[in-house]
Amino acid sequence: MKIVLATRNFGKIREIKEIIDRPGIDWQVFDDQAVWPQVDETGQTFLDNATLKAETLSRFFMLPALADDSGLEVDALGGRPGVQSARFAGESATDAANVAKLLSELEKISKNDDFSRAARFVAAVVFVWPDGRSLSAKGECRGSITRAPSGNNGFGYDPIFIPNGYDKTMAQMSPEEKNKLSHRGRALVELNRQLKL
Repeated sequence: MKIVLATRNFGKIREIKEIIDRPGIDWQVFDDQAVWPQVDETGQTFLDNATLKAETLSRFFMLPALADDSGLEVDALGGRPGVQSARFAGESATDAANVAKLLSELEKISKNDDFSRAARFVAAVVFVWPDGRSLSAKGECRGSITRAPSGNNGFGYDPIFIPNGYDKTMAQMSPEEKNKLSHRGRALVELNRQLKL
């Protein structure tokens, strides 16, 4: 069965393929040169944005589509960057720029007595068939933000996020270790359980 992966983020693509590893799935992955519809992430929640992406790509290609929307919510920043995680430092920001902006924002408020570095990664994944049927799942991973990046694995905010109960960042973990506890890993495991392919 052909399934469109509604992302061009190769870190997400790798994680999805590793977790939903079923015989008979032919993942349709498109690079930056491929023509596909622009999807404006105008939703107020991760689930809204994942649904927009999955529905748009499923209709466009007339194939089932799997989309994810995820991000980091930092308590001390009132839940920011949230759905703006990929664009926190600007529309075309790099992972490094987003991390630098987040650390800078936390540094500005770190003198506050009740300051907390608590945060959580949140992911929503949506699977849509061309006839409009859909399944969705959410996952969360709680932890805290470090003062400086550490580790070379992963992507996004992984170098500054330490999951609760661990003493290393997600970027210091192997992909297998990260997938077992990550927000996206948890959401994908639940979605995989629901799928009857």
